[in-house]
Amino acid sequence: MKNIVIFGAPGSGKGTQSDKLIEKYGLNHISTGDVLRSEIKKGTELGKTAQKYIDQGQLIPDDLMVSILASVYDSFGEHKGVIFDGFPRTIPQAEALKQMLRERGDKVAAMIELDVPEDELMKRLILRGQQSGRADDNEETIKKRLVVYHTQTQPLIQWYSQEGIHYHIDGLGELDRIFEDICKVMDQI
Repeated sequence: MKNIVIFGAPGSGKGTQSDKLIEKYGLNHISTGDVLRSEIKKGTELGKTAQKYIDQGQLIPDDLMVSILASVYDSFGEHKGVIFDGFPRTIPQAEALKQMLRERGDKVAAMIELDVPEDELMKRLILRGQQSGRADDNEETIKKRLVVYHTQTQPLIQWYSQEGIHYHIDGLGELDRIFEDICKVMDQI
């Protein structure tokens, strides 16, 4: 089983590369944003609880997020692996994910980091905002998101390095070359 964490700053190409991995390797995909919207839309107890936090402008507590992820993970039944996209974002979340998977006899096989220079991230996100109309893809919000990434999320690189499962991918350049580099990692784990 190839459970992986696809990792990188906003705009690094996680969603694009996840789609390609799903197609090639038959993996399931858990995007925390998609999962939360789905649970809320379905009106599940977890979704209702999450909505209360969102309505108050608060972050969803790690234990609730892990419960939601565990529920989705368990719903896959037998599978080839899962791409975790957007989770974990902090070291406590990484520890909680590790524990959740351990309880199921599973683990994260690799953390694949897509590394893209900040000036390129800005260009990509502003373009995405213009093309998609995403309200959070404006320069001011992007700068705030990148500060949060550098202060809270980037320390996961060191954490996963210590776990021995961090793989650095140059996320700048030709889309197919980036995917080939990811496939080299996938084929060795």
